[in-house]
Amino acid sequence: MKELYLGNDAVARGLWEAGCAFVSSYPGTPSTEITESVALYPEVYAEWAPNEKVAMESAFGAALSGVRSFCGMKHVGLNVAADPLFTISYTGINAGMVIAVADDPGMHSSQNEQDSRHYAKAAKLPMLEPSDSAEAKDFAKLAYELSEEFDTPVMLRMCTRVSHSRSLIELCERSEKAPRTYEKTPSKYIMMPANAKRRHPFVEERTLKLADWAEKAEINRVDEGREATRGIICNGTCYQYVKEAIGDKYPVLKLGMINPLPEKLIRSFSEKVNELIIIEELDPFIEEYVKSLGIPCKGKELFGLLGEFSSNMVAEKLGEKLPECVAYDDAIPGRPPVMCSGCPHRGIYYVLKKLGLHVLGDIGCYTLGAAQPLNALDTTICMGASVSGLHGFNKAGGSRDGKKAVGVIGDSTFMHSGITGLVNIAYNESDSTVIILDNSITGMTGHQQNPTTGFNLKGDPCTKIDLEALCRAVGIKRVRVVDPYDLKQCEEAVKEEIDIPEPSVIISRRPCALLKYVKHPGPISIDKDKCVGCKACMKIGCPSISLVDGKAEIDRSQCVGCGVCKALCKKDAIG
Repeated sequence: MKELYLGNDAVARGLWEAGCAFVSSYPGTPSTEITESVALYPEVYAEWAPNEKVAMESAFGAALSGVRSFCGMKHVGLNVAADPLFTISYTGINAGMVIAVADDPGMHSSQNEQDSRHYAKAAKLPMLEPSDSAEAKDFAKLAYELSEEFDTPVMLRMCTRVSHSRSLIELCERSEKAPRTYEKTPSKYIMMPANAKRRHPFVEERTLKLADWAEKAEINRVDEGREATRGIICNGTCYQYVKEAIGDKYPVLKLGMINPLPEKLIRSFSEKVNELIIIEELDPFIEEYVKSLGIPCKGKELFGLLGEFSSNMVAEKLGEKLPECVAYDDAIPGRPPVMCSGCPHRGIYYVLKKLGLHVLGDIGCYTLGAAQPLNALDTTICMGASVSGLHGFNKAGGSRDGKKAVGVIGDSTFMHSGITGLVNIAYNESDSTVIILDNSITGMTGHQQNPTTGFNLKGDPCTKIDLEALCRAVGIKRVRVVDPYDLKQCEEAVKEEIDIPEPSVIISRRPCALLKYVKHPGPISIDKDKCVGCKACMKIGCPSISLVDGKAEIDRSQCVGCGVCKALCKKDAIG
C-alpha cells in the first residue's frame, strides 16, 4: 500500500519498519517531526533530551546495550553533539545507530547555513541523503543495515524541502530485531589514548570498505540522457530540481551516499560526457572531491554558495527552458515573523527597551524581540550564548556607554545549554542579571515538551524541573518571578536587579498564548472618541493593533485580551 508522507514522517516510518527501539532527540526545525512521528509507534521508546549531545550519547548507550537506536537534530544541533560524534566513530556500535541531521538551506528558521556533509567527512562516518519521502524511508532502513554491517553510526542528511514535502511511500511491516548481546570490550569502547590509537586504523579501513560499497550501491545511480554533451552530478533535493529542469535530456549521476563518494563511478560517468556540471546546495562538497580526482567540472561558478535552489534557477543557469507545467513566475508574498498576539515576551522586551539596556539574546521565539518596533536585542548567536556572553560582556567592563546589560533565554533553551553559563556566572561572581523567559513550552519548533513543563514527549506527566530551585542550587541567591503582562512589576524588578552588584535571575513566567489550555479573557477594543492617535500602543509591536484614519484599531479576530497595550494608553482609550 502506498500513502503520501511528509519526508520527516517517512523517516520515522523507516525507523519503525527497521525495528528501531530507542529514540532520543532535541527538537529543531526542520528535523522535529521525525521524533514526534516515531513517538506515535507504541513499539518505540521515544524522548526529548535536554540537548543534542545528551540525545546522541543516549542513543549510543541504547545501541551499546543491543537495540537499534536513533537521534535526530537540525544542523546547528549537530555542533552541540559533535563531541560524542567524533569518538563514537572510533568505537563503533553494537546494534545499529542512525543519526539524522536536517540542514536548512535558505535559513528559513536558522541562524546559519552550515553544510553538515563536512561533519560526515571529518568524523569519517557514512552519510546517506534522500531526495524524497520514499528514499527518506528506504534510506533510514538501509542506514541500519550499513551500521551493523560496517560497525558504525550512520548519518542521514535531510534538508528543509525534503523534510517538509510530501511524496508517495510504500508501507511495509515492522521487522522486529532481537536485542544483541552486550559484551564488555574495553579495547573497543574505552577511548583512552592507547585504545583510541588502535581504533583509528579500523576507522580508515572501514572508510575504504564503505567506499567500495558505494561503487556498487543502488542508491548511487545513473539516469541515462538523450544527449551526452553534458552530464550532471547532483544529490538530495537538487536531483528533483534537475529532473524538473531537464527531464531526460542529459545523463544524471544521482548520489544517494554522500560520504564516502564513489571514485570509480564518478570517473566512469565523467568519461561519457563532454561537460561535467555539479549541482549541489551550499558548499562545493562534491565539486571539490571531483576536482581532487583531476576531473574538470563546473559547479559553484554557475550556481553559487548561497541559499536554496529551485527548478527555475537550475534551468536558467543551465540555459534550459523550464516546462510550462513546472515553471512559476508569480512572486510569493512575504510573511515576516512576528511575536503572536498575547505573546508573554512582548511585555518584558518593552520594559528592557524603555530602560535602554543592552540585551544579549538567544535562540527561540524571543529572538523576534529584535524586530521593529521593539528592536530590543543586541546579539543572537547560539543556544545558551546569552548567558555565557553576558558574563564575558560584564566581566570585561560592559559597553562603556553607561548602559547596563542583561541576558534573555527561554525555559527550554536554558535547560539545553544555559545552566552551565549560569554556573559560570555564580562561580566567577559576575554582576549579571539573567532573565529566563518561561512560557511553559518549547515554542518556536511547535510546542514540544521540555524538562520544565512536567510532561514527556508522549504527553505523560513526569518530573518537572523547578527553575527557581535550580538557579539557587547553582549559587544564585537572588531569584524572583514576574508576570510579563504586568509592565510595572517587570520594570521594578529589572531596575532593582541590575542595580545590585551580584548575580541574579528574573523568571518572566506566563504560558505561551497559543497553548490550548490557556484561557484568554477575549478581545478588547478602542474607544475612538478617547483615542488621540498618539501611537503609544503601537510601541509594543502587537499584530492585533494598527492605525486606521490616524487612530488605533484592534483586530478582534487576533486579540486575546492580554491587556499589555492598556498600560501604555494615557487616555484610557483601550478597554
